Amino acid sequence: MKDIQIGLIGLGYWGPNLIRNFFSTRRCKVAAIADLQVEKLEKYKNLYPGIETYNNAETLIKSKNLDAIVIATPVFTHFPLAKVALENDKHVLVEKPMASSIKDAEILIELALGKDKILMVDHTFLYTGAVQKIKELIDNDIIGKLKYVDSTRINLGLFQPDINVLWDLAPHDISILNYICSEKPVAVQAVGICHTKNGMENIAYLTLKYQNDFIAHFNCSWTSPVKIRKLLIGGDKKMIVYDDMEPTEKVKLYDTSFEYNSEAERRTILVDYRTGDIFVPKLSTLEALSGVTNDFVNSIINHTTPVSDAILGLNVVKVLESAQRSIKQQGVEIPIQ
Repeated sequence: MKDIQIGLIGLGYWGPNLIRNFFSTRRCKVAAIADLQVEKLEKYKNLYPGIETYNNAETLIKSKNLDAIVIATPVFTHFPLAKVALENDKHVLVEKPMASSIKDAEILIELALGKDKILMVDHTFLYTGAVQKIKELIDNDIIGKLKYVDSTRINLGLFQPDINVLWDLAPHDISILNYICSEKPVAVQAVGICHTKNGMENIAYLTLKYQNDFIAHFNCSWTSPVKIRKLLIGGDKKMIVYDDMEPTEKVKLYDTSFEYNSEAERRTILVDYRTGDIFVPKLSTLEALSGVTNDFVNSIINHTTPVSDAILGLNVVKVLESAQRSIKQQGVEIPIQ
């Protein structure tokens, strides 16, 4: 089989990282790139001689020489570009979130199924050594039954003109949660505030509710004086702290738990606490984005389902759209479809 010929749209913040990793991925070639800025096209044509350049995305998409399209553009463009790509029989890798509405995401999935094409979402964190290790610990029942997830993802900027802070930051942790947890949320509550008068919340708090006693909470902000990327995961046996800002010890497993004495009198709460050792597991150092590009190419070649598939992408959008409705209704609980 010939190498997969890839066309990439968008040379902003993330596009160059994708180009670099695809050039290091076997059995594929970045054959064409598109961007509205001519100077960026010229820069990458000099860096990668022989690459075709376009200043019109649809012209690139309709090229008969390409097998797959990678979309690294603003969220509002994801649906129209992915739709045209699928209609033109191209496999698609699209940046997170997959689309700006549940309806659009479902249309893309139906198109991909009808065309028998791979539709994948770049939820990069699923391919990190840290998240892979966390999933392994949970799947092997090391921490026991999941009780809670508490996420903090805050920093100063970058304010987005077309989406609020939840649509920008929360997809990372929602996708991680969907990946490591077999249960799916049934409802969401969210509150947020906009300080820029454009209707786009820059601080938001999101709570996911489940049918059992598991709960998840997300704190997202563009207006924090410090950058924090921390995920706390509580099980009934042990607990995990995932701090992505740590240079080496990103995941720590705490031999810590509590047990409620259910036989105690109802008017008395008796809780036994246990605090043990802290274990720091060894993590894979493979670049996460390399995992993304390899998974996309391998899925095309071998007709397999990628880790970050379209269904996971849709489930993230379901949470985000429900959260948006909750925010606009002052935090009312919204069922998730």
